[in-house]
Amino acid sequence: MSYMTEERKLIQQTAREFAMKEVLPLANRLDPEQGDIPMELREKMARMGYFGILIPQEYGGLGLGAFEYVLVTEELARAWMSVASIIARGNGIWGDLSEEQKRKYYPPMARGELLGAFSLSEPEAGSDLASISCRAVRDGDEWVINGSKTWVTFADGADFIQLFARTQPAPDERRRYLGISQFLIFKPRGSLPPGVKGSPIRKIGYFGWKTWELHFENCRVPASALVGEEGRGFYAMMSGLELARVHTAARAIGLARGALEDAIEYAKQRVQFKRPIAEFQWIRFKLAEMATEIEAARQLTYFVANEMDSKRRCDKEASMAKWFASEMAERVTSAALQIHGGYGYTKEFAVERYWRDARLTRIFEGTSEIQLRIISNRLLGSIE
Repeated sequence: MSYMTEERKLIQQTAREFAMKEVLPLANRLDPEQGDIPMELREKMARMGYFGILIPQEYGGLGLGAFEYVLVTEELARAWMSVASIIARGNGIWGDLSEEQKRKYYPPMARGELLGAFSLSEPEAGSDLASISCRAVRDGDEWVINGSKTWVTFADGADFIQLFARTQPAPDERRRYLGISQFLIFKPRGSLPPGVKGSPIRKIGYFGWKTWELHFENCRVPASALVGEEGRGFYAMMSGLELARVHTAARAIGLARGALEDAIEYAKQRVQFKRPIAEFQWIRFKLAEMATEIEAARQLTYFVANEMDSKRRCDKEASMAKWFASEMAERVTSAALQIHGGYGYTKEFAVERYWRDARLTRIFEGTSEIQLRIISNRLLGSIE
């Protein structure tokens, strides 16, 4: 099945040119020094419409689908995964927003003027999100939030934090997912909300922005901060993660492709035994394997994105794409680093960045093990 229309080819090519011209030089300069994504680049991305790919045209977005989202994501990740990730901070809000909320929030999001951070995980609730313990208690016209969150990327730079907290006790152990609600906590860009303290996590990669551990101490937000129906935030979380996993698959593919393209170029130039190493069979065969794995992951991801745009359930397939692409990305980027030899283990070549960032794709948006659990439960039924 051919998914690529002329319009999609144009979107892909435009994103590729933008990534290679505008993003890659910045990544090569800023990632080694752990610098932040520049505001100037974010403004250029906003003008390209990348923060509004999924936002309907009536709210100022491009009104496109998951497939176009995947196309742009791969191209941006080929240059810098963090830039491919920041577009998810626009492109809508998880959950059932009212019409009033959509008209209020979506237009500035599409323009890149209102970007969010996601606050799901906790020190004791990573893969098991149903065990969230951060609490929000109603107090008159406000909610009072207490608890800790971790792995909140962009908590400082975002304009709001989308927080998931427990507002009701779980009815029983088997239905721990009930009683979780979602909130939008707005704040000044460049700071944390009142009642929230935090510290950046010392990461080994995913540079360009900071990832935080947050502590909520009587953080008060208005009653209107609640999104959707109280106690049913877990469903919004799971629905949002389905798209996030396809997004991660595309990010992993972009990283792997960057590593492959760099390895091909290096193999052509690096001379050993009086010959370019690209003439040695092991190198040629390894590059062929890498290219094939990338294409297999890409076609699976295209299929899943198309299913999502067709409004068909594809939680199993989204997990398959995320698992396969992220596992592939670590193998391919590691092989590319090996082809670079000792130089691959230096900051002089971008392949080490792809390798470090690819390792993360196996962890965030649900670990590889969680994806296998989802897939096997759909195949065999849950054993819980």
